[in-house]
Amino acid sequence: MIVPWVILLAPLVSATVITLFTLRWKGVSSSISIAAVLVSFICSCLIFAHRTVAAAEFTWIDISGALQVPLGLTLDQLSKTMAVLVSAVGAVIHIYSLGYMRDDEGKSRYFAALSLFMFAMLGIVLANNFIMLFIFWELVGFASYVLIGHWFYRDAAADAANKAFITTRIGDFGFMIGILMVWMATGSIIFAEIAPRMSTLTGHPLFLTIVALLIFCGAVGKSAQFPLHVWLPDAMEGPTPISALIHAATMVAAGVYMLVRVAFIVQASQTALLIVAWIGTITAVMAALIATQQNDIKRILAYSTLSQLGYMIMAVGLASNDAAMFHLFTHAFFKALLFLAAGSVIVMLHHEQNIWQMGGLFRKLPITFASFIVGALALIGCPPFSGFFSKDAILALAYERNMPIFAVALFTAFLTAFYVVRLLVIVFFGKPRSDIARESRESPPIMTVPLIVLAFFATLGGFAFFARNFLTLPVEKEVAIIVPALAIVALIVGSGLAIALYRNRTAEPVDVELLRRKLYFDEFYSWLIYWTQELLARVSAFVDRWIIDACMVGGSSRGTWGIGALLRLVQVGNLQAYVFLFGLGVVALIYFAVFRF
Repeated sequence: MIVPWVILLAPLVSATVITLFTLRWKGVSSSISIAAVLVSFICSCLIFAHRTVAAAEFTWIDISGALQVPLGLTLDQLSKTMAVLVSAVGAVIHIYSLGYMRDDEGKSRYFAALSLFMFAMLGIVLANNFIMLFIFWELVGFASYVLIGHWFYRDAAADAANKAFITTRIGDFGFMIGILMVWMATGSIIFAEIAPRMSTLTGHPLFLTIVALLIFCGAVGKSAQFPLHVWLPDAMEGPTPISALIHAATMVAAGVYMLVRVAFIVQASQTALLIVAWIGTITAVMAALIATQQNDIKRILAYSTLSQLGYMIMAVGLASNDAAMFHLFTHAFFKALLFLAAGSVIVMLHHEQNIWQMGGLFRKLPITFASFIVGALALIGCPPFSGFFSKDAILALAYERNMPIFAVALFTAFLTAFYVVRLLVIVFFGKPRSDIARESRESPPIMTVPLIVLAFFATLGGFAFFARNFLTLPVEKEVAIIVPALAIVALIVGSGLAIALYRNRTAEPVDVELLRRKLYFDEFYSWLIYWTQELLARVSAFVDRWIIDACMVGGSSRGTWGIGALLRLVQVGNLQAYVFLFGLGVVALIYFAVFRF
């Protein structure tokens, strides 16, 4: 069946055509890109509607039977549904970009990179083996580098792109070693073949744990988990639609999806599961704490994404793929909605992102405000919005399996309500705090219609369809009652505290420098780089300049020059002197011949 391959190849064709032929025509480029992602979305829906779908498979690498790498697609319920989600959210963001990027000089380049990104992300979703997945994994990293650095002439954007690319490569290095170890142990890199051969891994618990944690390194980098989380907030330097794309159902969700895809490896080691669960928990609470003191509207949402990804990784560590994927799906809709609504605010305020320069916008931007409210309520887990169902599923899971993790997760829910309501109160209520806030107006329909569509799914995404397919509710009556009750109490207390502290404020009443400076992670990494990489660079430069260049290369050249200078002293250009020296040489030869031998 060719339809599954069309899902994957349509964005690649778009990126190729735009790059080679239509860069000069921005309108044509954007139309080609949007058409390609819509084709992928329609084909995804077609294969989702069929219970059994097969795709042609091709042999790519076959080394004497030792390594076989096919070009093949996985078309189970997980990948089919993920393909629909990725292409749907991607299509909405493509259409929204028409309005957001309408005056951008690099619009064609932007849509070419966007198509390449969609090709890479859909490749991750559909790949049936580790090698294909890793290639698309790295291609997503490259495409995100291009998109984050779209405004490369701005130092902040160029630095953010470099930071994202380099940081995620650290995690990917561990991921690559983990893949090699899996192949070494099982003799295969195809998911369907590795699962039946797990006995070769489970027979060596320490080796299995190392493999699982190395594979998890890939998710730590791509899904921005502690301690490789530092790249994601800086990725906000790219255009807001890219922030929505990266933070919703694509790049950062790839790590969670990959862990679920290879859960048969990760879940085979209880030690690895515990480490995964606590890394997710630490990331969730740490990001939520930092978000309470940020003043950039996109940066607050970025730390929110970090926190929610922590919940998903926590669920993976608690051995529940259902809960992790359920929250991934609901989060995709409400986080894309929040970022695009934030983009609407930013554009209408002439790219102002400081929330303390806003205020009173609910009157000026009613559609944006209503959409933002829906996304915010879903994010803080307010019933009946989608986030309530998916987050409570993870909380219930933690309550049953690890009480300390549950306590931290519940505290994180309180912090989430606090910083989200803080954002709402400062941005949309009170009096305008600047001239641009007073003069703002609603965004055009090309930007508000996608908000309405996403708001619909953010509201209803937690009901029957997703719950039936991705969530196994706890059967204990105690858990089903206590956990939602505690979550709602945390929501009410966090929201009430935010309203009490920030209502009618014109400046930050609580200044916690430790959180405002993001726990000094950037400073720590700068110090670490200075005393490791840069120290090695300085030592290497010293050796190169003063030992290799000055003594070895420079010394030999200067020695040769000195010998030449001495020889030049006898090259006086006087014929009588040459005859005298010639005679002197003859006398010397006679002397040595007669008296020495």
